[in-house]
Amino acid sequence: MREMIFALPDGDFLGSLADIAQALGVGIVTVQQTARVLEHEGLLEVRRGPGGGYYGRRPDIASLERSLASYLRSRPTSLEEVLDITSLLFNELCAAAADCHDDGLYEGLGTIGFEIGQCADASHIARLETALQEHLFAMVDRPLFELLTRVALRMAEARVTDSRGFGLARWRESRVEIIAAIRRRDPPLARFEANRRNREVVLALRPGFADFASDETVSTPFAQP
Repeated sequence: MREMIFALPDGDFLGSLADIAQALGVGIVTVQQTARVLEHEGLLEVRRGPGGGYYGRRPDIASLERSLASYLRSRPTSLEEVLDITSLLFNELCAAAADCHDDGLYEGLGTIGFEIGQCADASHIARLETALQEHLFAMVDRPLFELLTRVALRMAEARVTDSRGFGLARWRESRVEIIAAIRRRDPPLARFEANRRNREVVLALRPGFADFASDETVSTPFAQP
């Protein structure tokens, strides 16, 4: 049934319960049990009543992200590992974005960079950080990489609740410089700037957040609001 779903466009009708049982040469109960598994995976929609039947779906990235993040939260993952992985993936995200071939996306990134550069209120950081994340994902057509990065960011959100280290001025400067490197379309430079202005600072937070505290602290970079 899973292969049947992927062989058709998203949302296409697979057939009725009886149709699928006959096509696969199995009993109705077997199809019903299988359908429950595929519904849980986000691959199947069962519609009842007139016009009902089985319809294929594609998993939503947000659902997969939540499921993986929930699994990882049940594991003994250290804060050090979360910060390490999150910042490393950010480095690669920036490098991959610098290899984008869509001029319009670079222009949009420049708009976000200008708004970040003008930001004078820490309360706007969560919105701008999220806008930057989503725009970088749009520049990188790598589904597996995006999923892993989103899961790491969600882990950071869950684990880093009282983090310090990036004051408003430092955050603003780091993002402006990283965006400028990406817009130069130079992947090694983008990776270098992301490492220098984000990863090294984030990793320095591991021994203790207090050493980096300031009067205008905000959440650790690339932790979702």
